[in-house]
Amino acid sequence: MKKENKQVLTMDPFTKWAHKYGRLFMLLFCVYILAVPMIMCAVYGVWPTFTQMLPGAIAILSINIPVCIAEVGSYTPILGSSCYLTFATGNLMNLKIPCAINAQKVAKVEQNTTEGDAIALISTCVSSIVTLVILFVGVMLFAPLSGVLQNKYISTASNYLLPALFGCMTLGMMGRGNGKTYVKNKLLIMVVPALLISILTIMGIASTGFAGILILLMIPVTILCARILWKLGIVKVLPNPSAVSADKAEEK
Repeated sequence: MKKENKQVLTMDPFTKWAHKYGRLFMLLFCVYILAVPMIMCAVYGVWPTFTQMLPGAIAILSINIPVCIAEVGSYTPILGSSCYLTFATGNLMNLKIPCAINAQKVAKVEQNTTEGDAIALISTCVSSIVTLVILFVGVMLFAPLSGVLQNKYISTASNYLLPALFGCMTLGMMGRGNGKTYVKNKLLIMVVPALLISILTIMGIASTGFAGILILLMIPVTILCARILWKLGIVKVLPNPSAVSADKAEEK
């Protein structure tokens, strides 16, 4: 009888540590999230019935479940083990993802590696701490600065914060980065998904309520487009000249 060669996958000590305590953190976090409303209901003696909760639960879960599935599938390769903290604290697209990507570029590490995982974890931890500090300061100064915040110039400028953030992320995607490889013509991958979303939006089918479902549907479309373009030789994975020159400089 022939013995089958089974490949055993092993994780490094950091990855084991991060996932072990990440799962423990998520378990405690879920208990805490459920415990707070249950304690309040027990103290005040007000318990909602199942029929009262069902309509609201259906409305919320129908949006959040597709969004959560899409985000976990899309962001986990970038975040690595820091996804536990990131998904618990929120603010993925506007804070955590840009912070992790920028930190990985500054540290010159690649995503989906042990080094990139560690850098993403450190950056998301720092981002969470900074967010808490800013929220604390904002709450303390909200009343004294209420007049300034209501100024029309301040309110107009705040409307451009999110577009500016996504603009910076787009510019970051257009570059080659600091990794050992880069994807040539990678922006062509998003042409078909962007056209489909634009057509659905013009037709009135795509709306805010279906954002999570559309993201979930566009993931396989994007993967299929990437594979077709890669097979045709339009999209290629090539060595990064900046990384190669940096390695040669270190060898000297």
